[in-house]
Amino acid sequence: MTSIGGVEMVDWNLAVATATRFVRPGPEVSRDEARAIVAELRRHAKSSEEHVRAFTRMVRPETEGEPGTEQERQGQDTPVLVVDRAGWIKANVAGFRAVLKPLLQKMEERRSSVPGGAVLGAVGGKVTGVELGMLLSFLASRVLGQYETFAPASRDLPAAARGGRLLLVAPNIVHVERELEVDPHDFRMWVCLHEETHRTQFTAVPWLRDHIEGEIQSFLGETEIDPGTLLERLREAAQSLTGGSPEGEEGDEGGRSFVDLVQTPAQREILARLTAVMSLLEGHADYVMDGVGPEVVPSVAEIREKFQKRRASGAGRLDQALRKLLGLDAKLRQYRDGERFVRAVVDEVGMDGFNRVWTSPNTLPTKQEIAKPADWVARVHR
Repeated sequence: MTSIGGVEMVDWNLAVATATRFVRPGPEVSRDEARAIVAELRRHAKSSEEHVRAFTRMVRPETEGEPGTEQERQGQDTPVLVVDRAGWIKANVAGFRAVLKPLLQKMEERRSSVPGGAVLGAVGGKVTGVELGMLLSFLASRVLGQYETFAPASRDLPAAARGGRLLLVAPNIVHVERELEVDPHDFRMWVCLHEETHRTQFTAVPWLRDHIEGEIQSFLGETEIDPGTLLERLREAAQSLTGGSPEGEEGDEGGRSFVDLVQTPAQREILARLTAVMSLLEGHADYVMDGVGPEVVPSVAEIREKFQKRRASGAGRLDQALRKLLGLDAKLRQYRDGERFVRAVVDEVGMDGFNRVWTSPNTLPTKQEIAKPADWVARVHR
C-alpha cells in the first residue's frame, strides 16, 4: 500500500511508452539525408531570428545586471532542438507534467482521504497514462514545430532558465513538404520563420509567459474534481456530441468540442481570454511568416496556398472527427482569425502601432476584439 500510495495520478512513463509505440513511422530518409535536413533546419532557425526581429521590430528589453552579451540574452537562452516524433512526445509529456502539477496535487489530496483511494489511484494512473499516450501518438505526426513556453530542462532536452525551447519536428516537416510537392528548402525556412516568431514573442515580452501561466492555473483551479459533478458533465457532453442534448438545452452545443463541454462557466470565461491570446500569437506568427517570406522564401505564395488547403481539409474523415472532438478545429480558426486581426491593425496603425499590443495584459485583445480589430484600435489608441 505504501508503494501504491506513492503512485502519481498519471503514469507519465506509461504515457511516453504508449505514445512512442503507437505513433506512426516517419518518412523514409537515408542517414546522410537526415543529417543534412537537421543541419539545414538549424541554419534556418538561426537566420530566421534576424529576419523576424527586423520585420516585427521586437527586441528583448535589456535587464539590468543580466549576464551575457546581447546576442546571448536574445537567442541562445532558448535552445533550438531538432527532434523526431519520439523526442516531441518526451518533451510534451514533461511539459504536461509541469503545467498540471498543481491540479494533480489537489487530486492527490482528495484521493488520500477516500477509502481505497490509493489502489484506485494506481489503476487510474495507468489508465490515464495510456489515454494521454494515445492522444500524443495522434498529435506527434502532425506538429511541424513548437515553442514550448513552460518546458522544464532535462539531460536530453535542455531549456532556458525560466523554461522555453524551440522544437522542430524533422520527420513531420519532411512528410508535409513531400505531400505538398513544394521546394523543401523554402518550406523548411517557412516553418522556421513561424516558430521563430513565437520565440521572439516570449523573449521580447517578458510578462507574457507569466500571464499565460496564470490564466492556465486559474483554469485548472476551477476544475471540478468531484466525481459526481464530473460524470454529470461528461454525460451532458456525450449527449450533445451525439445529437441527444437534454430537453430544453438546444443551442450551439453541436458546434463545440468535447473539451468545451466539460468546462464550468468560470472556465469558459478564462478560456475566452486564453483563446484571444492564442489567436493573437498564432495569427501574428502567420502574418510575420508571410511578411518576411517573399524576401527569403521565393515560393512562399505556392507554399501558403497548398498549406492552407491542407489545413482546411484534414487527412480524412477520421482525422476530421478527432480534430472536432479534441477542439483542434478551434486551433485552425485561431490562425485565420488572428492573422486577420494583425493584418487589419497593421494596415490601420502600422507595425509600431500594432506593437502596443505587447505593452501589458490590459492591451491584449479580447475575443470580441479579435473579430473586430477596429474596436481594439479604438480602445488602445483612443
